[in-house]
Amino acid sequence: MEYMKKYEEWINKPYFDEKTKQELEVLKDDKKEIEDRFYKDLEFGTAGLRGVIAAGTNRINIYTVRRATFGLANYIIKNTTEEEKNRGVVIAHDNRHMSREFCMEAANTLAACGIKAYIFDSLRTTPELSFAVRNLHAIAGIVITASHNPTEYNGYKVYWEDGAQVMPHIANAITDEINEIRDYSTIPTLTEENKELVIMLDQKQDTEFIEAVKSKVIRKELIKEVGKDFKIVFTPLCGTGNVPIKRALKEVGFENVVVVKEEEMPDANFAGIDYPNPEDKKALTRGIDLAKEVGADLVIATDPDCDRVGVAVKTTSGEYALLTGNQIGGMLTNYIIEGLKENNKLKENSTLIKTIVTSEFGADIAKANNVDVLNVLTGFKFIGEKIKSFEQNNEKTYMFGYEESYGYLVGTHARDKDGVVAAVLISEMAAYYYSKGLSLYEGLVELYKKYGFFKEETISLTLKGIEGIAKIKDIIAHFRENGIDNVNKVKVVDIKDYAKGIDDLPKAEVLKYFLEDGSWIAVRPSGTEPKLKFYVAVKGETEEMANEKITAIKTYINNTVDKLM
Repeated sequence: MEYMKKYEEWINKPYFDEKTKQELEVLKDDKKEIEDRFYKDLEFGTAGLRGVIAAGTNRINIYTVRRATFGLANYIIKNTTEEEKNRGVVIAHDNRHMSREFCMEAANTLAACGIKAYIFDSLRTTPELSFAVRNLHAIAGIVITASHNPTEYNGYKVYWEDGAQVMPHIANAITDEINEIRDYSTIPTLTEENKELVIMLDQKQDTEFIEAVKSKVIRKELIKEVGKDFKIVFTPLCGTGNVPIKRALKEVGFENVVVVKEEEMPDANFAGIDYPNPEDKKALTRGIDLAKEVGADLVIATDPDCDRVGVAVKTTSGEYALLTGNQIGGMLTNYIIEGLKENNKLKENSTLIKTIVTSEFGADIAKANNVDVLNVLTGFKFIGEKIKSFEQNNEKTYMFGYEESYGYLVGTHARDKDGVVAAVLISEMAAYYYSKGLSLYEGLVELYKKYGFFKEETISLTLKGIEGIAKIKDIIAHFRENGIDNVNKVKVVDIKDYAKGIDDLPKAEVLKYFLEDGSWIAVRPSGTEPKLKFYVAVKGETEEMANEKITAIKTYINNTVDKLM
């Protein structure tokens, strides 16, 4: 069996360290675990690696990080000019277990290949990495992070010179280079001669990033007026957002920011939070409790690498509700448009970019204000790609981009979702409503009354291991091969299979069903987790009508999936 052969190699070859060998020795009688660790290589997906931290080819560890980095280095060497190669690679990391070690392994491997590696003195956010790649004119970037995954995970994301995650054609080429590396002991190691190629960055990058964020504020005078009274509770969920967000909020004029103490400092175990995801209300439990205690107007949470932002606001009942990414994105769309109009800065070719699984809430607002809307595939790199195209062709002006999974980018200083600038703009937007005697929640209701009541939910089905991957493929195949003509007697009027490469988009494993009443359902596997996701979006004249529609569709999906399991 091939996986047993690989297991024996890791046990016996001198290249692998004793700690790794001891970890694997313990598994000698657990054939199923050995198979799962060695039956394949940890896949370099659309932008990098993500996996459980452990020994094995199908895990993330110092060896799989070295291999991925050697593959990246070989791609750079073969596909760039000498000048481009000499621009180097910037590396950042979050607070997770082994993040600093993986950062140094990547830096040392690049240097061993003759490529400069810029590193920070400690953890930094993903958006700052994106900014630094552009600011330093580097050829590429790496972030060591598993975003909002549980504590046992870590990951490795690759960025290109424009500051966006690598596009599929580059990711595929890097994958080919990685797959050529079959013997780990052939990976170059750092020598005295090339140690100088690992370069430590100073605080200049931090300051320039924060200045770029501050420049996106729309109503500076408003913040000066209410910044002392408007109270914000913030939690970085033990990740990278603590320093930059507190600094940015303070420097733009928000003086009343209270941080959740238990979740303020970096912690690889996330202060006991099982799933440090700001999309999950459980992750905001301490933040909401603190908000109730101090009477906060707004709760903000960022995920460990600070590219996503979650928001909780006080409702009319006095309780705090977590807003969805679709709601925040729609509200920011409206706020940015109104602010640009107020300052006579809304250009005729201004464009909103969103993903195909993001609701039409923001899109409807944009269209009502004569702002173009462009749909892209899931993954913020596709928004970054469009920004690059806009600038190169001078065809449109990027106004705002977002996706339903709590990722937003205001401005073009970065080319990935930016939790720092989003936290500042969300705070400004909430302060704007506060100045009018409204909560952010009441502002949302006002927009719903004007544009319709939108409601969206995502159903995630977690299926791990070899069997899980097969089951995900089977379920998608069922939906693709068995035509659906109605959902709860509501007619399906259009079906889009993005695997066919439609709408001028790259091929993607996504199916989307459009219903006669304006609702839609999308089905896609997660690109970073062992999950199958069903996205449901509806619109009703009232909140009750929207709730009825979404409940009926969710029941239909759950019943269908139950039959296939």
